[in-house]
Amino acid sequence: MSQPLLPVLTDPLVDRNPIGVQVLGICSALAVTTQLAPTIIMCVALTLVTACSNLTISLLRRWIPPSIRIIIQLTVIASLVIVADQIIQAFAYQISRQLSVFVGLIITNCIVMGRAEGFAMTNRPLPSFIDGLGNGLGYSAILLITATLRELLGSGRLLGYEVLVQRNAGGWYVPVNLMLMPPAAFLIIAVTIWLVRSLRPQQQEEE
Repeated sequence: MSQPLLPVLTDPLVDRNPIGVQVLGICSALAVTTQLAPTIIMCVALTLVTACSNLTISLLRRWIPPSIRIIIQLTVIASLVIVADQIIQAFAYQISRQLSVFVGLIITNCIVMGRAEGFAMTNRPLPSFIDGLGNGLGYSAILLITATLRELLGSGRLLGYEVLVQRNAGGWYVPVNLMLMPPAAFLIIAVTIWLVRSLRPQQQEEE
């Protein structure tokens, strides 16, 4: 039976969001969201790695021995991450320096490994690619919300452009320095999860 592709793409955006529901990928959400530009690059990199690794592993799934499947999955993911890292260094070197080791740490991201093991190993290539794309976009949605609020409230800027004119430059806004610190990411993600679960009670955990 063919699997509907639209829910595979859209469910991870809200209903099965990897950060909002499964609380995965939190480390990178804390580390790269002080500014919007590096966050966008990180989101694109992880989304493409997740989608392409799902596709590759699904294509190979019938020939992967169960005893070494994790090793093969890691090899595929690591190869894609190296390619992504080299492309970022070639075309966005300064942002690559800002991201530091966090692009490389996509290899250990629970979202990427989880979709490879939990979906791509048991599904056909096209649904697997769509699933990787959807989960990457769901991850990206939370990171982009977090980065936008942190950069805007922490510095009054977005993508380097001044949006809220600071008081010392003749405006009215006083930057909230807390937003540039790691606890702010926790706070924003927690509030986002609370809002989503308040609007969608079916996501609330049973007591």
